[in-house]
Amino acid sequence: VMFLHGGFAFGPSDYTMATPHLAAGYAICTPILRAENGQAGHFSLFYNEVDDVIAATEFMKAQTYIDPDHIYLAGHSVGGTMTMLTGMASTNYRALAPISGSPDQILFTAGGTREAPFDSRDAAEFEMRSPLSFAASFKAPARLFYGTEEAFFRTTTQRTAQLAQAAGLDVQAVEVPGNHFSAVSGAIAQSIELFRANA
Repeated sequence: VMFLHGGFAFGPSDYTMATPHLAAGYAICTPILRAENGQAGHFSLFYNEVDDVIAATEFMKAQTYIDPDHIYLAGHSVGGTMTMLTGMASTNYRALAPISGSPDQILFTAGGTREAPFDSRDAAEFEMRSPLSFAASFKAPARLFYGTEEAFFRTTTQRTAQLAQAAGLDVQAVEVPGNHFSAVSGAIAQSIELFRANA
């Protein structure tokens, strides 16, 4: 399981969040992406970082203790958004479990969560970072988890799933009891069920 952390830096709590997958028998990798935690590179907000996730996945697939045909992708918050975008760009994964990801970066940046590192007057810059814009591109079964107390994500997550389903894809929006953090444990439990169903 490639587990993508929330926020824009990796901390011990991010690893702890992923450990239920470890307890379920999966190897886990929680990669640190460009410009995080002292890493080289330039932060681009949900764009070049997708390449980093794919590169980390390719590295893990080459390890002798990893089954390269059974790689799963999950992530929380920023990592949830990255899970959607990476799962649209790569066929590496058997199933996807984004948790509380942002399908629409116009709304995300409007909330003041992070200043956009690009020309915010250019709508295309937001579009190419927004999973909602590419909902028909999911390359593996996906469950888009969000909390019952996360009205901010509800409409766009449901719309992303609807557009994917209209394209014949196995993608569902799944509401889990809780807020941005308290919903995580329930979502991860369901992600493990998803991964087992796609073994």
